[in-house]
Amino acid sequence: MLTKIREKFTGWIAFAILALIGIPFLFLGYGSYDFLGGAFAAKVDGSEISIGQFEQAYRNQMEANPALADLPEEFRLQIRQGVLEQLVRERLVDMHVIDQGYQISDDMLDRTIMSIPEFQLDGAYDEETANALLLQTGMTPAQFKSAQRNAMRTNQLQRAIAGSSIITPADYRRFLNLIAEQRLVSLASFDIESVAAGVDVTEEMITTFYDINDTMFLTEESADVEFIEVRRDVVAESVEISEDALYEYYLDNQDRYLQDEQRRARHILILSQDDADAAEAQANDLVARLESGESFETLAAENSDDTLTAANGGDLGVMTRTQLSDELGGAIFSMAVGDIEGPVRTDFGFHVVKLDEILDQGPLPLEQVRGELLSELRVSEAEVAFRDLEGQVSDALFDAPDIQSISVATGLEVQTATGFTRSGGEPIGSNQAAIDAVFDASVLLDGQISEIVELDANRSAIFKVSQRYEASRLPLEEVRDQIDAAIRAQEAQTIIFNRAERLLVALNNGEDFGAAAEAAGAAVSEPMLLGRQDTQVDQNVMAQVFTAKKPLQGAPTRGSVANSTGGITVFSLEAVLPGRPESIPLADRDAGKLELAAQAGTSEFIAFVEALYNRADIVISEDALAAQDLF
Repeated sequence: MLTKIREKFTGWIAFAILALIGIPFLFLGYGSYDFLGGAFAAKVDGSEISIGQFEQAYRNQMEANPALADLPEEFRLQIRQGVLEQLVRERLVDMHVIDQGYQISDDMLDRTIMSIPEFQLDGAYDEETANALLLQTGMTPAQFKSAQRNAMRTNQLQRAIAGSSIITPADYRRFLNLIAEQRLVSLASFDIESVAAGVDVTEEMITTFYDINDTMFLTEESADVEFIEVRRDVVAESVEISEDALYEYYLDNQDRYLQDEQRRARHILILSQDDADAAEAQANDLVARLESGESFETLAAENSDDTLTAANGGDLGVMTRTQLSDELGGAIFSMAVGDIEGPVRTDFGFHVVKLDEILDQGPLPLEQVRGELLSELRVSEAEVAFRDLEGQVSDALFDAPDIQSISVATGLEVQTATGFTRSGGEPIGSNQAAIDAVFDASVLLDGQISEIVELDANRSAIFKVSQRYEASRLPLEEVRDQIDAAIRAQEAQTIIFNRAERLLVALNNGEDFGAAAEAAGAAVSEPMLLGRQDTQVDQNVMAQVFTAKKPLQGAPTRGSVANSTGGITVFSLEAVLPGRPESIPLADRDAGKLELAAQAGTSEFIAFVEALYNRADIVISEDALAAQDLF
């Protein structure tokens, strides 16, 4: 039914709220940004994905994963390509569900929106709470509703495809046989630590190791560094946008926010229920009473079956033609202001309608796009201020005798990093551009100040080495214990490898597993029956045992594997027992089948989307992909 609540929900950054609704959606889910306009980033069978939509989706991806901003530019380009590819797939799905006639009724949409816990107060839907949340996330209600409807349609498609996925009993039994499979195995483990403890390390071995490995045990070349950093986030904090500047920017960008003609109307709804004739007669009586001068608001409050709008005099809010059913929309958008019309019959019943206001086609009001415009302006002004400050630093390099003078000229603080190496160091980190600048010969050896260096898209810096420390070799006495441990580890590794090889030879010659393993110095376990989910055995060993070939009659499968403690485990696989599905509780079997079917359904949906992609006529704007990355 048409309700004030439903018509109020017409907003844009739906990705932030879709997460609250819990709709399983495989893609980015950033909602609809078609109203942003501008040049296209991609065309999908003639339908454009705007640059505004693409940049917003990319910005959301980066803000949700801040670590991505530190990646080199070529990797961020790959992220941009991935985001655009996902938007293309989303558009293909949207176009398909609309073309195939997938429908979400207004009533179903209302119920979904009103059931969102975050939109409720004391267990009931609260309009003020909902609108406040939408406002905080930069949304307007109409586009939120549109994006929500699209997501629900897509969910219908996913469920339809997943529902057609079939897991036959035979397939599932084979799966259970494999999952519940058990393997009978004997294990013999060589412990590297106990072997290493028994290695005799002589002084000559230590001295020889130290002399031969002359590139080991070196202190890193390092430097104490002074630097001045220009940071975009710090610059952005000082950016202020005046109301005049915002309004001027709004006027310059009005064409991006064009909307269809909108109308504000009121209605009185008389539900048909089981007696359409009686409902129509009641609606006709209301029309007559209105024509005789009675108040529309009063009659709506007393008679309308739309309880959510009745309390407000039947106010439907501001609507476009596409938000209304054909019958009701045809009536409202053919009326003049002040006209009363009815009864208008729809699927719900009979409506008596009054038109209060006509809002001509034009740009969205400033208040509806304020948040986005402020964000864009701040980004733009921060970019200008950031580049200007970089220019000031670069200019100061020509005249300043030292880094402190540059600090005075630009107002930027001189920071320090001590013990900075070719691996980096705090507070600079391991940024390769900074490392290259510090260890450039002119900076490291000649004492010059580096040119301004771009550390990433949001940071630039200059560097001055105040003290250099050459690499040197640590004295033998300082590294004696390290050498002793290294020799023991090397010797122990060779010893246990040879012991494992001799054990395998003995087993292949027919010797008893337990006796041969004890003779080789291994710790022997009793033969054990292992399942795939067992955790009492080293997982490296488990992986090797369950990928080993099944043994032939009287001929165990044997092998060795490096275990997770650094030792070696020799195994003898004696038998493989197929799983018994009947041993698994029925509830677990049923749950497993549903999960397997869901996985198959998800795979089929992805394959379906890829088929749509392969058949579509897709044009990608290389200019949009290569546009400046503000991150």
